[in-house]
Parts: sequence; structure tokens; C-alpha cells
Amino acid sequence: MTSVLTLRIVDPWLIVSLCAASAAAVVFLLLRRRPAPWPLWAAAALFSGSALTVLFALVARATRMFGMPLPWQVVAWGAAGVAAIALAIANFWKARWGRRAIAAGAILLFAVTTALGINAYYGLNTTVAGLFHIQVHRPISVPTGSAGSGPESHTPLYERWRPPADMPATGQQATIEIPATQSGFSARLAGFYKPPAALTAHPPRLPLVIMMMGQPGDPDPQYIAKILDAQAQKNNGLAPYVLVVDQLGDPTRDPACADSATYGNVETYVTKDVVTFARTLPVQQRPHQWVIAGYSNGGGCAFKYAAEHPEVWGNLLAISGEIVPGSEHPDETIADVYGGSRAAFDAAAPAGILASGSFSCPDEWALFTAGENDPAYIDQARHGAAAAFSAGSQADSYVVPGAGHVVDALEGGLAEGFARLYPRLGLSAP
Repeated sequence: MTSVLTLRIVDPWLIVSLCAASAAAVVFLLLRRRPAPWPLWAAAALFSGSALTVLFALVARATRMFGMPLPWQVVAWGAAGVAAIALAIANFWKARWGRRAIAAGAILLFAVTTALGINAYYGLNTTVAGLFHIQVHRPISVPTGSAGSGPESHTPLYERWRPPADMPATGQQATIEIPATQSGFSARLAGFYKPPAALTAHPPRLPLVIMMMGQPGDPDPQYIAKILDAQAQKNNGLAPYVLVVDQLGDPTRDPACADSATYGNVETYVTKDVVTFARTLPVQQRPHQWVIAGYSNGGGCAFKYAAEHPEVWGNLLAISGEIVPGSEHPDETIADVYGGSRAAFDAAAPAGILASGSFSCPDEWALFTAGENDPAYIDQARHGAAAAFSAGSQADSYVVPGAGHVVDALEGGLAEGFARLYPRLGLSAP
């Protein structure tokens, strides 16, 4: 079962093979001599299927069904898939049982090809488990604070760390359970990344990243691990420890980063339970060495928690993040999270928290990123950076070239963020 769940479903060979099989099925379904008006019926089926998809995309855009317009690539995949399914359905008309059986199989083939094609475009669910939001438990021995060698030093780590010859080339990924002692929040297992330097006999105390992914999404460390492994290879195996934590509880819901009777105490979970657990790891304890990061929904949470807790996190990396948590569906958020109070919803906006002057962030560092083809989130990134800068942070925004709001934006934002963070964290020379 584990081998099935971990099967990669975004590899080009699989998508190309499915597309080739689907194309062959379409050709077979088109080649039919009877009944007499068949070419007209086939054309009508193809047109109606694609037209329905485009109409759905327009309605979704007008109603903000998904919070943002569907990318044209997704609409194209959908139009092709639904048109092919409509053609297969038309083949049941006055057909023999053999053709009907092939048409039924083709419907399944077209549906799978379309689903995996759209998923491959987004690139965020790389395995069968990811597609169905099933966590595969990957246990690991969790290090304790005593595993870090020596006391903390203000000398940058890159100046005093010499890796042993047997240090692994890449880090280790796993899942761990973080006790929800104070919050009682029903969180999924957290993702954990242990960098190469931490896999040595005498590891140094390292910086820490606490990260949150998007919605729907899973606490999967593979994306940040990929970026940090690349950085570690250039910097003697040095990289932060990473906890990728669950701010959703369920991929289908959005708690808007807040404690609520509806969704549970997610804010207490991240800012109290996760922080308490993180302090038991062999990490450096100063806020200057801690990063809170997030992508999309998680980026909004990261901004909120960084604004409220500069004494915990001295660094913020918000990747394609919402400027206001829950802003993609404000009416639902106000009703479910804030008990119908618009004032409470507005008061939870990170920019408003910073503007209130309640929290001083003179030494906080912040970077807000968004994809070049994601204009709404470019605006949000710039507004976030401006709000953080006005509050005293060293804040900036960055546009990821050629990226949208999917895996290219995630990996591009992570790469740029840690390229800038490494000197600040003492992991590389300025």
C-alpha cells in the first residue's frame, strides 16, 4: 500500500503516456460510419463539452468560487477532457456492446488523464497520497536540545563549522507529532526536515524555520527540503531545521489562522504548542535565528503570527500569501471564525496589527514574494512589504519571474527567500 501511495504522478512520462492513450481513444471514438449524422453528433459533443468547461470557468471567475480565476492551462485541460468525455458518451448512441464497453473505459481514461494533467500543472501533489491528502507516516528520531554541540555563539556559524567527511549530501525528511497540549487543536502530523549538518555525530545548533502550506494542502516538507538541500550543498551542509506544521486541521477548511469555536484553536497551536515543541530541538533560540514562513494560505498566517509575535520570530517569508487571512471568502470567515463580527475580522488583519503600534519590529526581516503571472498576489505582496516596512522591519517584496500561483511560485519564492536569509542566519558569508 505504501508503494502505491508514494507513486509519483507528476512525472512527464506518465502524463505523456496518458495523453497518447487518450488521443488514440479519441481517434477510435471519432471513426464511426453509422448512424448517418454521426459527424454532426460528434462535433456537437466535442463543442458542448468544451463550451461547458469554459462557461464553468467564467462563472467561477465571476463568483470567486476558487478565490482567484482558473489559470488558462487548467481551463484548457478541463475543456479537452470534458469534450472527450462528451464524445465517449455520444458513442453509446445506437452502438454495439463492444463500442459501448470501449466508450465506458475511455470515459475513465479521459477523467484520469484530465485530473492528473491539471494536478501536474499545479505541481503541489506529487504522489497518490498527496492527491488524496493521505499522510504517509515517516518516523524519525527527533533530536533534543542536548544534541546540539556547545552553547550559542554570536560568531556566524559558517565561520566556525567544518563538516566531517562522512556528512550526508542531503537532509532527511520525516513526519512527527507535535502535542497540542495548550490548544487541543486536531492537527495532522507535521513535516520535519533535518539538514545534512544535523545528521553528523556532533551537529551544531542550527536556525529554525516554522512553515505552513496552502489550502487545500498538506504539511509536506519536500518543497522547502529541495531548496535547502541545494543551499546546503553550497554551504558545507548548513541549513535550518524545518517544521512544516498544519494550520488547517483538514485540507477542505480554512480556519483563517485564528482560534475559533468552529475550527479549533489553530493560532494557539502554532504560536504556543509548536513554539514550545520547537524549543526542545537543538536549535538556536534567538528570534534573529527563527523564521516563520508560509505559502498562500500559510503565507497569510505567517504574516499574522510574525506581526503579533516579533519576540518569537525575527524573520518572515510570505510566499504568494494572503494579505488578510480568510480574505478569499470574507463572508464565510466572518460568520464561521469571528462570530459574525466584521470588526473582529478587520482587527485580525496583519497590516492593521502592525499599524496599531502594539508590536515593535525594529530588527525584524521580512520578504513577500509572488509570481509574475499572479497580479493580485503581487499587489498583496507589495502591500504587505509596505506595512512591515512602516512598522520598522527590514521588508521587501520580490516577483518570481515567469511564475503563477503554483509550484513555480512556491519554489521560486523559497529559493529567493533563503538566498537572502542565509547570510542573516549566519549560514553563509554576506
